[in-house]
Amino acid sequence: MKSKILIVDNDKSTRESLHEFIENAGYISSTASSADEALDLLKTNNQDVVITDIVMPGMDGLELTGLIKEKYDTDVIVITGYREDYSHEDAITIGASDIIFKPIRLEELLLRLKRVLKEREITIERVKMLEESQKLAITDGLTKLYNSRHFYKQLDLEVDRFKRYHRPFSLFFIDIDHFKKYNDTYGHVEGDKVLVRLSWIIKSCLRTMDSAYRYGGEEFTIILPETTCKEAEIVAPRIRIAMESEEFTPKPEKIVHVTISIGVTEYNSNEKISTLVHRADMAMYAAKQKGRNRVCSLFADKSSSSGA
Repeated sequence: MKSKILIVDNDKSTRESLHEFIENAGYISSTASSADEALDLLKTNNQDVVITDIVMPGMDGLELTGLIKEKYDTDVIVITGYREDYSHEDAITIGASDIIFKPIRLEELLLRLKRVLKEREITIERVKMLEESQKLAITDGLTKLYNSRHFYKQLDLEVDRFKRYHRPFSLFFIDIDHFKKYNDTYGHVEGDKVLVRLSWIIKSCLRTMDSAYRYGGEEFTIILPETTCKEAEIVAPRIRIAMESEEFTPKPEKIVHVTISIGVTEYNSNEKISTLVHRADMAMYAAKQKGRNRVCSLFADKSSSSGA
């Protein structure tokens, strides 16, 4: 995709000659006769680089540069004929990527522009790589759910929110029933398909504010903000029933149904996170003990269960 360059100069002949040169160099060029006109154009038309004269009536090029760097993801090259009044340091300090002194040599301008665009490309790529690495650091590669590291970080945030606003939140622990047997029978590739499908089912049953995690192996967790244990007990069966209804074909013409056990609990005031997680795990273990393919909840000293 061609880079977009905006030329800002109050001198018409300079503006038009630079416009023609930039277009012939293979870029998309636009022009503005003042800083105000340039800012109006930037509101509706993103630019990769702005090339602006410093000395202009009204707002000068350095003030324009500062506003552009404050509001837009755009690089700026400033041009001036007053070598003694402006320095490279002045331009860089205000946010410009480069400064060119008049008289302008078009070949030099093109080289500077290419350098700024290359550095811009590298910076954008670095940002993308950083965002991707941050995403990978908190995401499970197979299911694309958050991982256990992020789970505990989010629990910390929910506990802090509870302490400040006294808003309830609940927790699910989910385990796939007889998953080792499924893997041993049909292989890990088919087992991975079950994990991915369950992840999709979980996400489809949750609200935007809820968050799901692959805790490890075939275990998953879900944090439900603004939700009591009783309210969470309504959500959990939806996930269980949706999974039970799913059909897997690990072998040709063989349809297999896979079930899950879910433990539900709610955060209690002033308890440790480890206590909350242990109680959710115990609720899930109780569901296993009671025959699997069911939901069990534990809150304080009370418990309940429901199943197929």
